[in-house]
Amino acid sequence: MNVRRWLVVAGVTAILAGVTGSASAATTPRPDRTSSAESRKVDAVPTPRLDWSACFEGAECATVELPLDYDQPRGATVDLAVLRVKARDQANRIGSLFLNPGGPGVSATQIARLAPAFMSDELLDRFDIVGLDPRGVGSSRPVRCFSSAEQQAPVLRDLGELFPVTKAEKQAFVRGSQRYGQACSTTGRPLAAAMSTAELARDHDVLRRAVGDEKLTFLGLSYGSVLGQYYANMFPDRFRALVIDGVLDARGWVGNTRQILDERINSSGGASRALFEILRRCDRAGETACAFAAGNPVRNFDTITRRLKAKPLVIGDRTITYASFITDVHLAMYLPTAGEQVTTLAAEIRAALDGDTAALARRLAAAADPPYDNSLEAASGVLCTDGRFPARAEQWPAAVAARERTAPYFGGSELVWKDTVCASNTWTARDEDAYTGPFNRHTAAPVLVVGSFWDPSTNYAGAVSTSRLMPNSRLLSSNNWGHTAYARGACATAWIDAYLLTGTPPPGNTVCADAPQPFTGEAPTFAEGRGMHLLAPTNRPYAPVAEGEGSRDKAHG
Repeated sequence: MNVRRWLVVAGVTAILAGVTGSASAATTPRPDRTSSAESRKVDAVPTPRLDWSACFEGAECATVELPLDYDQPRGATVDLAVLRVKARDQANRIGSLFLNPGGPGVSATQIARLAPAFMSDELLDRFDIVGLDPRGVGSSRPVRCFSSAEQQAPVLRDLGELFPVTKAEKQAFVRGSQRYGQACSTTGRPLAAAMSTAELARDHDVLRRAVGDEKLTFLGLSYGSVLGQYYANMFPDRFRALVIDGVLDARGWVGNTRQILDERINSSGGASRALFEILRRCDRAGETACAFAAGNPVRNFDTITRRLKAKPLVIGDRTITYASFITDVHLAMYLPTAGEQVTTLAAEIRAALDGDTAALARRLAAAADPPYDNSLEAASGVLCTDGRFPARAEQWPAAVAARERTAPYFGGSELVWKDTVCASNTWTARDEDAYTGPFNRHTAAPVLVVGSFWDPSTNYAGAVSTSRLMPNSRLLSSNNWGHTAYARGACATAWIDAYLLTGTPPPGNTVCADAPQPFTGEAPTFAEGRGMHLLAPTNRPYAPVAEGEGSRDKAHG
């Protein structure tokens, strides 16, 4: 571990009062063990042989066949893609570090391939970095809910490009969600009914054996935090180190039949809180430091949204709507430079609405339209088989209206509409082996739970509640901006690295306060989130994005 980074950690660590830490050694109960039922499922699967071959520069790829249904370990199979970047110091290699970047529906092989761009030298030296594309996702066997693009097209038109705003758009969105749920429950089967997070956790346990590791080492980001909680509770004695960063409370993820997902995990509330904090700080910083500070930033932002709702902005062949603007503001908040990105974008839109389109036109000219892929199917295959949801898609508009009142701008965004396809009357594909808890198992090794105060997608409260629920866990909090903490600030990254390397977590309730803050002139000094763009929820035509993005991903993040 680099000495300078250890000094950063030592200088900014504090105790967060009032948040429950881990149990003391004197009261620690005996660790839980993997249940006999789970052991029978995964241990009956022969250890796969991975035939690695060079694929991308510095990486190796393989395909593995695993059971579609772990109740039938020698029955039908599903092909899954695996990628690894081998440890640079093989003589001192610790083992494999499995990554999952979230979504659901985001490729783990792609983030593993990009690991050299954002992970620390210490981890790259000592671990093979491994990504397993989940069932239906990325280079694994894709889930397809329609037999052709022609059949899919009218349903996508009903769903629109982003999220519905008008009454007519909401009615069409409900209709499209119903048709999508029905398609995934018929044409999408059997894979759409075998994509639950529990199956992915079982896949990781088999792959752990395949790469030769006695116990799993894992870093899960965003939805990957749900996967980490599932693995820790299904296999509480089978990991050596497990980090969940950008945490969704797994109990809220599973949910109930009375509430839509955002009512349970409050992503929209976290996004609104972060946006208003950016606007308030912009106002305090003044026009020299913040491009959007002239006048009242909060009021000016509201004016932009009202004008776009009344009449979209057209520049050349591009149309900027209220929905596209809010979506791109949210995407900008995924970056460590969220404050500057959001306010610059808002300033350019305000100028364009007032007739000065030059800056926005330059941004549009430099952007490419994203291609469509199967991200909606891939995300929904996980989301809808994991959780419990209201019966009818017609129940969403009223629930969304209530969310809009508590979380301005984002309470009616795709953060809240994304699970409409999961209405149980129309999404009838079920995984009888889905896991619904408990999520409070006492694990043999400690779990590191990481939350960022201003995360725009995975509300910080999720990290707090999860750390309180898991007896053998530590909470690491960070003041960085953007989505998740790893590679966003030196302090949080150093603690995560140290735990993954040694298995020893930081003291309970450690707080990192070193990350650059908006409008202070501080530039990101660590990894700037390079490669972490895969965590973004969607790619829009004019948002400030990191290089290499491109997918129609309506997933969580």
